[in-house]
Amino acid sequence: MKPVSWRHIQSWSCIECGMCCKDYKVVLSVDEYVNIVKTYGFEAGYSQRNRLQIAKKGDDTCYFLTPLGSSCVCGLQYKKPKACKIWPFKVVATPKYGMAEQALYRYKNKDLYVYVDMACSGLTFGTPTDDFKYRILPEFIEVAADLRDTQVHSTSKINVNSRRVDVKKVDFKDKTG
Repeated sequence: MKPVSWRHIQSWSCIECGMCCKDYKVVLSVDEYVNIVKTYGFEAGYSQRNRLQIAKKGDDTCYFLTPLGSSCVCGLQYKKPKACKIWPFKVVATPKYGMAEQALYRYKNKDLYVYVDMACSGLTFGTPTDDFKYRILPEFIEVAADLRDTQVHSTSKINVNSRRVDVKKVDFKDKTG
């Protein structure tokens, strides 16, 4: 992660590039792992160095990433693990990556520190807009804190139905190996 304080981000939106599904390993909670392997089979997840993770395909992309034209579709779009839901944001109780004053975000009388991975292509750098500060960022914080599950502003705007794709029918099994 190449962290920057949220105060350096003007806005964020998912541009459906799939980069987050190509360059990162997704660490799962026990419940997330169980739900994924129960639904998709043991080949969809694995354990490495005491970490449960989503499996990668032969091309080193996420097991659930499917290209769709110039965009990418997540097979778990509406059942994503928390790590996927909050990427590229990292919400912590202590200033883990430095820049404490800049990363400080007061949410409902609680001091939190919010960092953003600069590798995300959906970031626009600059002075934060009101929409980013008061709608998008609080939603990421609520997801990170398990205060909400449903995402509106902090996820892709992809409308799978309008693209005539039934994500349930997409075969996520690795065809390369």
